[in-house]
Amino acid sequence: MTRAIFLILDSVGCGGAPDAADFGDEGANTLAHIAQACAEGRADAGRSGLLKLPNLDALGLGAAIRLASGADTPGLDAGQTGTYAAATEVSQGKDTPSGHWELSGVPVPFHWHYFPDTEPAFPSDKIAEFVERAAIPGILGDKHASGMPILHELGEEHIRSGKPICYTSADSVFQIAAHEEHFGLERLYEICKIAADIFHPMRVGRIIARPFIGETADTFTRTLNRKDYAIAPPEPTLCDRVVEAGHQTLAVGKIGDIFAHRGISKLKKGKRDLELVDDLLEFMDEYKDGDLIFVNLVEFDTLYGHPRDVAGYARALEAFDARLPEITSRLKSGDMLVISADHGNDPTWSGTEHTRERVPVLITGPDVTAREIGIVNFADVGESIAAHLGLTAGKHGRNFL
Repeated sequence: MTRAIFLILDSVGCGGAPDAADFGDEGANTLAHIAQACAEGRADAGRSGLLKLPNLDALGLGAAIRLASGADTPGLDAGQTGTYAAATEVSQGKDTPSGHWELSGVPVPFHWHYFPDTEPAFPSDKIAEFVERAAIPGILGDKHASGMPILHELGEEHIRSGKPICYTSADSVFQIAAHEEHFGLERLYEICKIAADIFHPMRVGRIIARPFIGETADTFTRTLNRKDYAIAPPEPTLCDRVVEAGHQTLAVGKIGDIFAHRGISKLKKGKRDLELVDDLLEFMDEYKDGDLIFVNLVEFDTLYGHPRDVAGYARALEAFDARLPEITSRLKSGDMLVISADHGNDPTWSGTEHTRERVPVLITGPDVTAREIGIVNFADVGESIAAHLGLTAGKHGRNFL
């Protein structure tokens, strides 16, 4: 029996991308910089001391960071005690879909459309079409912004006017924030579908529904009912190939949204990350020969990377590390767990956006021999999982196992 778990720690990069300078990210290193900040006492809010990730480090996390970038990793010095690699992306983006698709064997063959960092940011004719088709009185925002700051700025006006808040970032996204009660959650989803119909042909990768609650700027908070409307991958991904072979892709977190719900057999989503670990454990009780469990834990990125919260990011990493033995202890002969990331989001870096980085690749299971694999490509990770599951080889990567 062969089964696989593919666990993506969203934005947990390890530096060293050879083209980082092209993205303005030369020197960015999410994991190394968090570890260094912890060692220097700059990440002691809610925790203290060295970054403590004994379980991830035993799988080779510190070694993978040093392999990727040569950076110092204080506290992550277990050495070569697991099977590890570092992966380099070739797709021309540092966004969630590009990372996940390429890790699943399909590099993005085109350039995404990115909105300019101007006010307004969006084409006036497209916004006019959106306003008319969505039957809304107009929009607020129309600029680059981060999620919580723009809610603080425009949330109260949104409630008064009924105009949704539309904003973007350095990613290929059109995000729409609206109040779950005053505007309506289903209404938000409806206008996001209209926006997808308008902006997807421009190769805008995702339309993201960003619902929130609260009555004043001080009380606004996002809910867990986010929904992404993503362009479908241009070729069959690892998810599709598993299903086409007669098996199941069991998705946890926003995996369904990232792959436009293609190649997804069952889905558990809409919870906090540590609750999603519980969902993963439930799927481990039912997955069968040939099945894939595909997991995305997003809060490293959304709650700590974008807001540049180093201590919060460290706390989240340590909280996940404490749960990792619950996963590894359930692995049986023929099972393989692969832990990786889709891009970086260095919380010590300037700005609020993702950072172009290599990512760690940690592999374990009862039948996995500990070794260093070296530098690989993102697509090689998906192809190695496919080979483990007995699937026909794809055309973009190689099996490194």
